[in-house]
Amino acid sequence: MLKQFRPAIAMLGLMTLVTGVAYPLAVTGVAQLTFPEQANGNLVRDAQGEVRGSALLAQNFEGDQWFQPRPSAAAFATVASGASNLAPSNPALAERIAKDVQRLVGEGVAPVPLQLVTTSGSGLDPHLSPAAARWQIARVAAARGIPANNLERLVEQHTERPLVGPAVVNVLALNLALALADNRAPIRHENTP
Repeated sequence: MLKQFRPAIAMLGLMTLVTGVAYPLAVTGVAQLTFPEQANGNLVRDAQGEVRGSALLAQNFEGDQWFQPRPSAAAFATVASGASNLAPSNPALAERIAKDVQRLVGEGVAPVPLQLVTTSGSGLDPHLSPAAARWQIARVAAARGIPANNLERLVEQHTERPLVGPAVVNVLALNLALALADNRAPIRHENTP
């Protein structure tokens, strides 16, 4: 019986080393050499070099002076990311969207872009359409006391046009540029230490 266990245990140990140690180290090494920015999470830094977040994750910004991302069904928590799992026919979803539309109509012009009242599949999508970002310009300009055309230029400068798919604006990058352009203190939001 020991003859049968010895090769099985040896193979288990070998495969554990190969698939659990050697392969992950090799993949990590190749990623660090070829795509270091992506391998480290696409971290976004402010003018002082402090990490303010990831370009891949939405964050909740407090206050009218900031562009707001899409709502998050997971309260912007990366551990519990995901959609609300409410069907389009669910009255709770319709009620939440109607409440959000009412709130947003009070601070902007109608119609409210759909992205500002619906969550993404992950609940952490960092991008908005340029139209959804532009829709917020009046509120942000009023809160900061700066001309709306300055914000329009900023949104245009931060509009990404991928090879495939629609144009998008990364809200974190836009807000960092806004803080820098407006000479305000570095961004502080609930996900920043």
